[in-house]
Amino acid sequence: MKIATAAYPIDWHDDWSSYEDKLSNWVDKAADAGADLLVFPEYGAMELASLAGAEQAGDLAQSLIAVSDLMSKVHALHSQLAVKCGAHILGGSGPVVTESGIVNRAAFYSPDGQKNYQDKQIMTRFERDPMRVSSGGPLTVFETALGRIGVLICYDSEFPELARVLIENDVEILLAPSCTEALSGYWRVRIGAMARALESQCIVVHSPLVGASAWNPVVEMNTGAAAIYGPPDMGFPDNGVIAEGALNIPGWVYADVSLEAVRVVRKDGRVLNVKHWEEQAARLGNVKIASLMAKTP
Repeated sequence: MKIATAAYPIDWHDDWSSYEDKLSNWVDKAADAGADLLVFPEYGAMELASLAGAEQAGDLAQSLIAVSDLMSKVHALHSQLAVKCGAHILGGSGPVVTESGIVNRAAFYSPDGQKNYQDKQIMTRFERDPMRVSSGGPLTVFETALGRIGVLICYDSEFPELARVLIENDVEILLAPSCTEALSGYWRVRIGAMARALESQCIVVHSPLVGASAWNPVVEMNTGAAAIYGPPDMGFPDNGVIAEGALNIPGWVYADVSLEAVRVVRKDGRVLNVKHWEEQAARLGNVKIASLMAKTP
C-alpha cells in the first residue's frame, strides 16, 4: 500500500468554503499520487476556530467550543473525500465536547464513507491545565481492508504499554498524529514513534502540525517533520526511517509499505521483539541492589 502522511500547516479561514477547498486540495494531491491511507495531524481541526472570528479564535476555551460545534460538518466533508478518492483518511484531531468533558478526538474514515474515532488517552500538562481536556473513550483497533490499524495521538505514542495492547490485537500499522510546539517535543514524539516501531515490529506513521498560528493559543507554534518508520531489520532501512520530510516544511511524505515485510520480521527477524516481549515479566520481580559506593575510611 502507499501511505501519505502530512506535515500540515494551520491557516486562517474567513469562511467554510476556504477550509473545504484547502482540505480537498490536500486530499486530491495525495490521491493523485496513489495513496491508500492519508494521515493528518493532532489538532489539525483547530484552524476552524478562525470561522468564529478573531476574538473567539484567540480565546483558548471559546476556540475549543467553536471547533467542537463544527465537527459534524468536518465528518461529513472527510467522509465525502474518502469516498471520492477511494482511500482511508485519519482526519486532523480536534476538541469534542462530550457529557464527561472535552476530549481530543481523531476520526478515521473508510472509502465507503464509514467512520469511527480514537480519543487521546493521556493528556499533556498543557491539555490538563489550562485546556481542561480529558481522556476519552478506549483504545480502538480499526479493522480495514488495509489491515488492522491503531492510533496513538501525540503523547500517547510515548507510552509503550498503550501500543502493546494494540499490537496484541494484531495491529500492524500505528498512526501517530502530533502537535508539538518545541523541537524537543517533536523529538519526543519521533523517538517514541520509532521505539514503538522497534519493539512492536510494525509500521508507525508520524504526521505533525507545522508553522505558526499566533491567533490561536492551542496551535500558536508547531514544529515537526512528517515521516514513516519501521523496525530496523531485514526488509526495512537500517535506521528504521522508511521516508521523512524536511523539518517544518508543509506537504505530503509518501512511502510504499508491505505488511508482509512486517509479518516476516515478526516471525523470523534478526530480533524477535514481539515474541520476546513477555520475557520481561519474569525479569521484573527480582531486582538486586549492588552497591559500588566508596567505603568510608
